[in-house]
Amino acid sequence: MTIDVPQEILDALTDVDMPRLPTEPGPSDVVRLAGVEAPIYRAGCVVVGSGAAGLRAAVEMKRRDDVVVVSQSAWGGTSACSGSDKQTLHTANTADQGDNYNAMARAIRSGGAMDEDTAYVEAVGSSRMMASLQFLGLPLPQDPLGGTLRYQTDHDEVGRATSCGPRTSRLMVKVLAEEAIRLGVPFYNQTTAVKILTEGAGADRHVVGILAMRATDRTEENPLGIALFVTGVIVLAAGGPGELYRDSVYPNGCFGSLGLALEAGVELVNLTESQFGIGTRREGFPWNLSGTYVQAIPHIYSLDSDGAERHFLAEYYRSTQELASNVFRKGYQWPFHATRMLDFGSSLVDLAISRETAAGRRVFMDLNRNPLSVPGDLPFSLERLDEDVRDYLGKAGADQDMPIDRLKHMNPLAIELYRRYKIDIAEEPLEFAVNNQHMNGGIMVDTWGRSSLGGCYAVGEAAGTHGVTRPGGAALNAGQVFGTRAAEHISATCRAKRYPTGDITGTAEAGIADLLAVLRTESPLTVKSIRSQVQARMSDKAGILCDQESVSGALIEARKLNAEIRANGVAYGRAAEAVRGVQWRHMALASEAVLSALDFFIRNGGGSRGARAICHAEGESLPLANSGPLQDYRFRKERQAHREQQIIVRLDGNEITLSTRPNRSFDESARSFFERDWPAWLTGRIYDRGTDG
Repeated sequence: MTIDVPQEILDALTDVDMPRLPTEPGPSDVVRLAGVEAPIYRAGCVVVGSGAAGLRAAVEMKRRDDVVVVSQSAWGGTSACSGSDKQTLHTANTADQGDNYNAMARAIRSGGAMDEDTAYVEAVGSSRMMASLQFLGLPLPQDPLGGTLRYQTDHDEVGRATSCGPRTSRLMVKVLAEEAIRLGVPFYNQTTAVKILTEGAGADRHVVGILAMRATDRTEENPLGIALFVTGVIVLAAGGPGELYRDSVYPNGCFGSLGLALEAGVELVNLTESQFGIGTRREGFPWNLSGTYVQAIPHIYSLDSDGAERHFLAEYYRSTQELASNVFRKGYQWPFHATRMLDFGSSLVDLAISRETAAGRRVFMDLNRNPLSVPGDLPFSLERLDEDVRDYLGKAGADQDMPIDRLKHMNPLAIELYRRYKIDIAEEPLEFAVNNQHMNGGIMVDTWGRSSLGGCYAVGEAAGTHGVTRPGGAALNAGQVFGTRAAEHISATCRAKRYPTGDITGTAEAGIADLLAVLRTESPLTVKSIRSQVQARMSDKAGILCDQESVSGALIEARKLNAEIRANGVAYGRAAEAVRGVQWRHMALASEAVLSALDFFIRNGGGSRGARAICHAEGESLPLANSGPLQDYRFRKERQAHREQQIIVRLDGNEITLSTRPNRSFDESARSFFERDWPAWLTGRIYDRGTDG
């Protein structure tokens, strides 16, 4: 039975208005530095980014200490603007599923290259995060007895996910933003962090401030709007490097903070690991097409340059049942994974789509048609589907004749969402492709969110905590858990109560001088040319299909580009372009870092796993298609040893250095004991404060 959900309910869960920002506090002083009249702002802690993770850190910090948020564009990042059919927040499941925190931690880290203690931290913190978000007003769905409704998503065999529709993460941002404003957290919007300022050496090197560029601070004496935030603590929460790839589902303008961190000497980890999956391009409305979009089993086809339609998936799957079942499985086996190209699995769909677009054909899904039959086989029927697919659709009550009606039944919000952007998927086919969607690597942190730089923390997608794969939606939970833990640790160390006491004028002047040296109006390198080079190189050479020769060649070109930037700077015309100039310098650095790690991985025998297939003529794994073996896509298997370690990346001068470390372990058999362990909590020993305390 289909229950029609009233339009006003659909509207409320789709059109999520964000709160108005409070008035910005003014600077405490204006000082002439490196020839610029720079405003000075002081804060116990500066959170860089206003997404769900950054706002959680800000809210938890404000309850304890002084904090401000700086944001390139408030409510304009991935958690507020992008996502999938069902953004999810993971939480340990109820007893009927046989779940517990250890089991959830094992699922989170099951892809390898992830610290075991981090996985447990995320699992055990999940219940608190969900409960606190519900307290703040997040409308997570419940059954009549108060249990949270759950479902299965990618890399999740138990069913730990929940959702309040396609705008779940935006709703998270909304309730956290309202709480931050209620608590009086100052926001500095249209403020782009451009340089971390540090003092000290070796293990004693620490944060003393951060330079930003702000439109509201532009004056004749400060034409680029350079501002100095004096602080001993920063939390990097600016998301992932969405601009790295041409084929991307990130909203436009998502630069993240990897280049910013690299430039400051912060160690990064797992940069080889990303997520790629089907989604609509960001030239229109960027959105991931996991969940019910494909679980409705639409017809997928391509158009050539003459407008002729190709039923291309029939070239890959042996039967209509096999084709339709694997289109369905993309809903919860959504990201590309090399091993799922084997045995006619669901990632053969990704490979097929990628090949179509590479050949210049456009790919569409049509929710008003069921999949066409594989030539010579029986037509599509809901009765002829693999058992797991039939079982899921049966439990969902999705027995309607057409895909659009199955989608209306399972998730009407999926249709409403596209209508908001003047795309009616109930009436017209939807164009899509395989896109970059998430960076699983990032800044290396410990179980409190601390980076290798004193006073610098990272949370959300900026932090490299995820390993190779993770259950869908677990990143939202990770950002909430680590946003909270970073705030707790900062408060316990009292760092936010101690402003930098020395004179940092010299450090700030040197930082501003470095910035100005990069921005040169006469440079032959423009933002447009750098963007074109970086994005084409990453999409064409570091997408879901890689090989040693292509990656090595791409790395040589990336190094050459960064050498040119160092020699010639980046051109800009208007002041607003200067900000982009600095950001593209950072993206060029991030691109070289990713390619360096990927080249290192492949040269050391790295095989195929979550992010990419490492193609090799003598690879052990050969994808098969209905049309025959796909010899060009033979790939190397992953080595077990690589699952147990992580690749560390650091910028040393102008050189990228690489090393490895084993995953941190976690003893599942260890048990706490109240009387023994309570004093460690009371005295703060649990925070492992070391030199921070």
